[in-house]
Amino acid sequence: MAGADKHIRPTWDEYFMEVCRTVAKRATCDRGMSGCVIARDNQILVTGYVGSPAGLPHCDDVGHLMKKMLHDDGSVTQHCVRTVHAEQNAICQAAKRGIAIDGATVYCKMTPCRTCAMLIINCGITRVVCERHYHDEADSLDMFRQAGIQIEHLSAATQTYAHM
Repeated sequence: MAGADKHIRPTWDEYFMEVCRTVAKRATCDRGMSGCVIARDNQILVTGYVGSPAGLPHCDDVGHLMKKMLHDDGSVTQHCVRTVHAEQNAICQAAKRGIAIDGATVYCKMTPCRTCAMLIINCGITRVVCERHYHDEADSLDMFRQAGIQIEHLSAATQTYAHM
C-alpha cells in the first residue's frame, strides 16, 4: 500500500500505560480517574482502579468525601478519601488471587502517594512507571530512591485537580 503510514508497535511501557488508561475508565471517583497495571516479564499480572471499598457507596453515586491536608510548606489541599487508590486496589487483587508481584513493574497515572509507595516497596516491586508527576511526591521519590526502586515519568507534567 503506497503512501499508507507504517504501523509502529508501541514499546512495552507505552502498551502497559495505554492499558492503564483503559483500566482507569472503570474508576468510580471522577476526580482522580486513576488506573494501575502490575506487569512482569511483559505480562499483565493484575489491574486496579480508584474506587470505594467493595460494597460501600461510590463518589459517582453519593459525592466526594473531602478532607483537608496540611503540607510541610504550609499549603493546604483537599483530597477525596472515600476511595482506595488504584495501586492499592491492584495490590489487593494480587493478594486476593494469590498472584506474586515480587520483581514486577507498576504502571500508574501519577507518582504514587506516600502510602502507596510504602506498599509498593514492601511488595518487592522493582520499577514504577508513571504518566505524570504528583504535586506532593517528595516523600515517595525519596523512599523509592532509598529502596532502590527505579521510577520513571513519561511526562514532565504534574497532575492537577479541580478544587485542590
